[in-house]
Amino acid sequence: MEMSNDKITAYKNEILNLKQTMPEMAESYHQFTGACFQEGELDEKTKHLIALGIGLFANNELCTFYHMEEARAKGAADAQIMETVAVASAASAGHALSQGLTRVQQNLH
Repeated sequence: MEMSNDKITAYKNEILNLKQTMPEMAESYHQFTGACFQEGELDEKTKHLIALGIGLFANNELCTFYHMEEARAKGAADAQIMETVAVASAASAGHALSQGLTRVQQNLH
């Protein structure tokens, strides 16, 4: 857990540095992501669980740590987090299979 906190802190520090070098871009990104994660048709917990699944699929360690902690802070239980991991795994496997069938198998005939 400490390693994930260190990485999240390092990212947040670099965001502060980005605000100094590219303030408009940093602010635009902050506004966009803030709007995306606000409660709407989906609650904030669900949005962070979705982002966790995408972070896992993309193999983005920082997003995985960040969104897991944010989902937990928004009330996600450990079982919900692990179910998200399972769904991301199923989607990842489905992605590989669908591409294998349509790109590889289809061209073997």
